[in-house]
Amino acid sequence: MPITGPPPSLPPEPVRLDEAFLDDPHAAYAGLHRRGGAVHRAVAPDECPVWLVTGYRAVHAAAADGRLALDKRHARSRGTAGDSLPPELDAHLLNSDGADHARLRRLTAAALGPRRIAGLRPRLRATVDGLLDPIAARGSGDLVGEFADPLAIAVICDLLGVPEADRVDFRSWTDTLLSPDPGAPARSREAMRAMLGFLADLTARKRRTPADDLLSDLIAAAGDGRLAEHELLAMLFLLLFAGYHNTAALVSSTVLALLAHPHHLAAVRTGRLDLADVTEEVLRWDSPAVLAVRRFPTKDMRLADRGLGAGDRVWLSWAAANRDPSVFPDPDVFDPTRAGPRHLAFGRGPHHCVGAALARLENEVAVEALLHRFPRLALAAEPGALGRRRSLRSGALTALPVTV
Repeated sequence: MPITGPPPSLPPEPVRLDEAFLDDPHAAYAGLHRRGGAVHRAVAPDECPVWLVTGYRAVHAAAADGRLALDKRHARSRGTAGDSLPPELDAHLLNSDGADHARLRRLTAAALGPRRIAGLRPRLRATVDGLLDPIAARGSGDLVGEFADPLAIAVICDLLGVPEADRVDFRSWTDTLLSPDPGAPARSREAMRAMLGFLADLTARKRRTPADDLLSDLIAAAGDGRLAEHELLAMLFLLLFAGYHNTAALVSSTVLALLAHPHHLAAVRTGRLDLADVTEEVLRWDSPAVLAVRRFPTKDMRLADRGLGAGDRVWLSWAAANRDPSVFPDPDVFDPTRAGPRHLAFGRGPHHCVGAALARLENEVAVEALLHRFPRLALAAEPGALGRRRSLRSGALTALPVTV
């Protein structure tokens, strides 16, 4: 007897995380939300198969799930996506689990404690004012290249205790590490060798002249056996890379959000809207870090509606989770007054961003000073015409032209 009825439906094709995806990642994630399901088969730029987790509840659960390891020794296959660090820069918080991760996190959290962060405020405000002076003199400027980027570099260098004469502009290194282009892995290795040389030389000089700064504290931890030498260099790399790029992206995104929404800007200026609430909504609406560091199931497991195999590569999308329409009504609308669940821009669980308090402080001091200094601050380009970084890791603005 012939079988009647519709043919069985085929599973959807894997999501290709390619140039077309990068044209408008938020639109691509919105399409996945409409498709349904919280976990999707995907193909990374290096052709490696990955699981892309986009639903808020699934990302929220996975971020704190001990079965999903960050240590790449659990990987079933090797890929270039996020796995190209040399061994000397590999042993940091975002590549470790369990007891090793807890030890490294305690040291980092202690070094980024409330006393040190509070002590940065006067120097932070002075740096902000100094960066705004030439913009004021000209009447215009680029708040990415002339403000957010150099500010974030200055803050992380102040925190580490890098003397003014020894500072380098490492933006070209981090730009290379974030590039999605096929030649990026080779250039990334060169950039990381340059960064490794800089960090090793910096550490050697700081050992000779220690001071009351984060780098001296970390060197002391290495001296008494709490931190191995390669872990010290890896931790410095992570602080420079994440501490600079993500914070700079947050500052520029906050300014853009306010200038593109004049009613919210007016509410901030008159005190009816707290800048802290604006910061939290920017973190949801335009998450500085789009994807979490890859994870690997340590054993076969289920996440939401999917079965994951041990060693599979799993990417959690903070950006997609933070615009999940089943959790955030009108998720594409920037609304600092919204209530509801907290965003996941800083992660969750044992790998929650250890520098979150510093990023919030830096953003609020920088934006408050900018708005106070320039009552007539205005965009010098249409918001939709502004360039953004074409990377799976970051969609940060590449320029933000303004008049003052």
